Amino acid sequence: MKVSRSPAGTVGETPHHKVGVTMDPSRSEPIPVTAAVLAGGRSMRMGVDKTLLPVDGETLLARVVEAVSGVCAHTMVVTNRPEQIAEAGLPADTPVFVDETPNQGPLGGLVTALREAPDDWVLAIAADVPYLEPRIIRALWEARDGARVVVPVTEKGLEPLLALYHRDCLPVARRVLASGRRRLVAIFSEVPVVEVPLEALRAADPSMRSFLNVNTPEDLSDARESETEHVTQPRGTLIVRGGDKHGGRMPVERPVTVHMNDVEVATMQATPDDLEELAIGFLVSEGLLIDRESLKAVSADYKRGLVYVETTEEVPDELTYRRRYITSGCGKGVTFSSVGHARSLEPVPEGFAVTPTALHEWMRVMNEQATKYRDSGGMQACAMAVGDEVRIVREDVGRHNAVDKVLGRAWIDRVATDDAVLLSTGRVSYEMAVKAAKARIPVIASKSAVTDLAGEIAASLGICVVGYVRGGAMVVYTHPERVLSEKDADPC
Repeated sequence: MKVSRSPAGTVGETPHHKVGVTMDPSRSEPIPVTAAVLAGGRSMRMGVDKTLLPVDGETLLARVVEAVSGVCAHTMVVTNRPEQIAEAGLPADTPVFVDETPNQGPLGGLVTALREAPDDWVLAIAADVPYLEPRIIRALWEARDGARVVVPVTEKGLEPLLALYHRDCLPVARRVLASGRRRLVAIFSEVPVVEVPLEALRAADPSMRSFLNVNTPEDLSDARESETEHVTQPRGTLIVRGGDKHGGRMPVERPVTVHMNDVEVATMQATPDDLEELAIGFLVSEGLLIDRESLKAVSADYKRGLVYVETTEEVPDELTYRRRYITSGCGKGVTFSSVGHARSLEPVPEGFAVTPTALHEWMRVMNEQATKYRDSGGMQACAMAVGDEVRIVREDVGRHNAVDKVLGRAWIDRVATDDAVLLSTGRVSYEMAVKAAKARIPVIASKSAVTDLAGEIAASLGICVVGYVRGGAMVVYTHPERVLSEKDADPC
């Protein structure tokens, strides 16, 4: 993302630049910064106020407040829903402010924080980052160097919701907000900005867990699992195994941006293969492409990671003004559908069933054809079986991307999916069940586990979900009538 321009009234080089960071780890005194925790409230994808959800016995909001209070001189919470804060378990002396201009997103919250903060610098931070490393905040503080905004840059791009803003940004932020824009980055072109690069961030937080956001039910599940793994893993443990067959062949992932009718819809981290299929499958599984006759053209710029889909179908207004950034990590697949919307989808028709022998055979074929999955150790594979054969196999660093590639190929080739089985090497999660439902696929089978929310969604939509298809066994989680015994076709 290029946002570096000279602010109004300046001449010469842009003040928007990148810096390295050197820190003295022995420094532990609070820095003169007011941490403003922006608690926006109800999440469309979670269906509840996600900041009140518990992770390891604390609400997300309380965890963030505790983390920033240990390094910043002052802490405040900015929210549109102050009545909910009483349930968050915050320290009694935590000041809570209501947005100066309600319902204006993070930029509205920043305006309030800059107005109320007792310090010249404000750390604007989202209330949904459960694993904030305080050294990240100190890294930003050490990188100020004449800036008025200090922003981290991760593999996903700029991170304006874990960034420092000087009080001088207040008039600019108010002016931008009055113009109808609500994104924090909208002020960056008018003030001096310093970017803290990835290598400096990794020095402060090698795991980069500070930038883990909880935006979906899957994120919450992964955050809870991650907490368990983090606690039980002895600190400082180094695991070295000899004879690793995967060697140094690392899976490749790159940002891929999908445009529909010249509207930037989403940017995802994906393996840069089969990008046309990835884009089509993503749009189909999100309900943005419905009529096959509407597709006019699809083209991909593989070097720059751009895909352009031209169609006579219209892009929803909300996507014209809001883009999605989707990571490839386990559990990070994103669907635009909320849980409530998913439950209201039309159920998949009854009738189709499959035998255990067929599932095991198709899984074997998928594994055999998925060479990158087998050889790299860091890829996921998905496939579609139709009739008595595996028709499509695709791989990616993200299992949800692999699903989209399979669905895209099927949509382009007009493959009927009402008698199809979706196969996966990875965990079946909520958004994968939604994608299958929208594609009208009656059976999902995986070598791995099935999340509880995926099972709940699948059960309500008539989809059979089968997990742990390996070693001659399997676990049928939902609609067992779709899995028949070879002997007499009775449900097993």
